[in-house]
Amino acid sequence: MKGMTIFDSFSLAWRTVRSNKLRTGITVAIIAFGIMALIGIITAIEAMNQSLKESFSSMGANAFNIRFKDSRVRFGNNSDLKKTTRGKKEKKSNLDKPIQREEAEYFRDNFHFPSALVSIYRRGPGGQEINYRDKKTNPQIVVWGGDENYLAVTGYTIEAGRNLNALDQQSGRNVCLIGSNVAKTLFGNSPEKSIDKIIRVGGLPYRVIGLLKSKGSSAMLRQDDVVVTTYTNIRHFQNVSKSYLVGVMVSNVNELEPASGVATSVFRSVRKLQPIEEDNFVIEKSDKFAEMFIGFLSSITGSAGAIGLITLIGAAIGLMNIMLVAVNERTKEVGLIKAIGGKSKNVRQQFLFESMIISILGAIFGIILGVLVGNLFGLVLKTGFLVPWAWVIAGVVICSVVGLVAGIYPAMKAARLNPIVALRYE
Repeated sequence: MKGMTIFDSFSLAWRTVRSNKLRTGITVAIIAFGIMALIGIITAIEAMNQSLKESFSSMGANAFNIRFKDSRVRFGNNSDLKKTTRGKKEKKSNLDKPIQREEAEYFRDNFHFPSALVSIYRRGPGGQEINYRDKKTNPQIVVWGGDENYLAVTGYTIEAGRNLNALDQQSGRNVCLIGSNVAKTLFGNSPEKSIDKIIRVGGLPYRVIGLLKSKGSSAMLRQDDVVVTTYTNIRHFQNVSKSYLVGVMVSNVNELEPASGVATSVFRSVRKLQPIEEDNFVIEKSDKFAEMFIGFLSSITGSAGAIGLITLIGAAIGLMNIMLVAVNERTKEVGLIKAIGGKSKNVRQQFLFESMIISILGAIFGIILGVLVGNLFGLVLKTGFLVPWAWVIAGVVICSVVGLVAGIYPAMKAARLNPIVALRYE
């Protein structure tokens, strides 16, 4: 019988919610927009996270690079000499020296790991404008100097033309491969026509020998806005990185750790580091960059939570106000329920059920809208359809709590009504 009473209270609450369509609709909309803001932003962030991971893994999930790490910040003259405490000068170790070409090449020749591919490369100037006849790109192109293994290690593939070869490397001649964005800007709908054309990079003429397949670009990673030449040629430019980079690709992800261990050992000997000296180079895997960007995005998640919470607090106040108005409107109804044997508990249950039904309806509509809005970013970033299940469950729980809290006071007020006074209420 007790279960029947709860069912009756719920049924009556549902009929009341359905009969007050305008009031219910406005309250559901307020809650839905709060949840939509929360779920929408978080779905969009998850899409961005996935896009970033895919973008960085395109460097090669089974690759890592070795870069120079400056062990201290210097001011004034950057001298190769340092003063001792006695005022004398002595030659310091190469602890603070960038990675030289000879060191990178020595590592390549002495790093023996099964099926590993080693590439030497160097970052050239950024913000370059590339010209072909009367057409030019935006000044946002980055020039890289690599070798014949550079494309494989960094995850690029050739769509047309050929790769850099040993002769290009040795001669340092002006040849290059161009990214898909560069080709589209200069050669329109026929980017393959770029092969063997002479373009101008930083005012210097370069023959295009290869067209790179698109890796997909985002606001943070413009991977198709590149020009790749040899690392022997890139010295012709100004503002070239002083330090060389070494990329290593192994056959599968499981070999990353042992390969990076061997690489550390070999590179320490290349750098002539003493056993007591710490590494003056860093081994970076592609997912480290992704984690760094994802860390930035996580702070946005906190902001999204705050926005959703503020909206839901407003919705809770609005819902409580509406329920209090409902108590006043239905005073006579409450008196009738009590007069025919209904207990205070039944009245309390009915009003709590009403409040929670409205909140959960708001949660359902908000979640559906939020997932759809968030996945619009997924369409733009070309990621799959995402549903942040943890936040969906959290949204339902939060809305249930909102409904419970907003309904407790009105329900208790309704339950305390005197049935005789209530029946006489006009």
